[in-house]
Amino acid sequence: MTSIIDPARLEECELTPQEFQRYARHLSIPEVGEEGQRRLKASSVLCIGAGGLGSPIAMYLAAAGVGRLGLVDPDTVDFSNLQRQILHGTDDVDRPKLDSAVDTLRRINPGVTIETFKERFTSENARQIAEPYDVIIDGTDNFATRYLSNDLAVLTRKPNVYGSIFRFEGQCSVFAPHLGGPCYRCMFPEPPEPGMVPSCAEGGVLGVLPGVVGNMQAIEAIKLIMGIGTPLLGRLIHFDALNFRFRDFKLRRDPDCPVCGENPTITELIDYDEFCGTGRGTGDSSSLPEIDVHELKSRMQQSKQRPFVLLDVREQVEHKICCLPDAVLIPLGELSERLNELDRDTEIIIHCKAGGRSAKALELLISSGFDKTSHVQGGIDAWSEHIDPDVPRY
Repeated sequence: MTSIIDPARLEECELTPQEFQRYARHLSIPEVGEEGQRRLKASSVLCIGAGGLGSPIAMYLAAAGVGRLGLVDPDTVDFSNLQRQILHGTDDVDRPKLDSAVDTLRRINPGVTIETFKERFTSENARQIAEPYDVIIDGTDNFATRYLSNDLAVLTRKPNVYGSIFRFEGQCSVFAPHLGGPCYRCMFPEPPEPGMVPSCAEGGVLGVLPGVVGNMQAIEAIKLIMGIGTPLLGRLIHFDALNFRFRDFKLRRDPDCPVCGENPTITELIDYDEFCGTGRGTGDSSSLPEIDVHELKSRMQQSKQRPFVLLDVREQVEHKICCLPDAVLIPLGELSERLNELDRDTEIIIHCKAGGRSAKALELLISSGFDKTSHVQGGIDAWSEHIDPDVPRY
């Protein structure tokens, strides 16, 4: 395999005596040696996300000596992050994740240049952010960013190192059509309907799992930079932690793929929130009656004059983490069999964590003849952010 790093850049990346000592265990590997370490020093990697996957990715790439590391993340550290996001500690709760990440990474390796972008990765800023980097690593847990990072990588001819995690399972691959492999859209041409696939926050994740998958992503990035081994082009590694089993799946490039196929129809970045149905007023759910958390607060204050039922369709464990006053819990998966517990003549306002499951519940209730119902945009997460910060976020 040929390194993705231009050999001309190596002339500016001689190793210092201290770096010879720091990277001694790399230098003694015949496949790495001084040239491989200089390639790492000459390289730049953009990691989207400084959470569960981004933590091991960033920490091990910094330790390995990647010359420039970019991190994109708009969020602050939440107490529920600490079970898996090892870039951050207890004292970092409520700090911007990137501030915490920079402190950690500089302790690991002060010789690495770290660049931070405290903003959402969107179709408006993605090209500008990613343009200076050699490799894009997707460490996110939402479909809109996965499709965006994929399309951006294809259009800019950069490798996209993909990883995802859920409960006890994870997967990893490298999407790079310009290197002969498929892209993410070849595997998943269309995103799932909103709310159908729970996020890690909703479905949970074993805390150590992102360490395994994130390290696989870091390994793939290092191999691409050094030009060694066989990258995961056209292959997807699936890891089942519960049974400790790795499976290797072959992926084929789709000649009809809309972004990397023979006649692509996507030649510029699109609105990925709309494409994935996650934006306000987008997708099929745009016609569903909804209220925001400020309206919900007002209704709760007027509940004696205008009574209603607040229906929580999250899972029981989520309800134990945090809940709104007087909310009735019926998980979405049980709702169709428990409709008889709801009064059709009483107004029903539905909420979940972020709005996806409540929209599905609303569709079910409307189709079952409940005509006095709506759902809460942004769910209890928006309530925590805009109304009551004492309600824990998870």
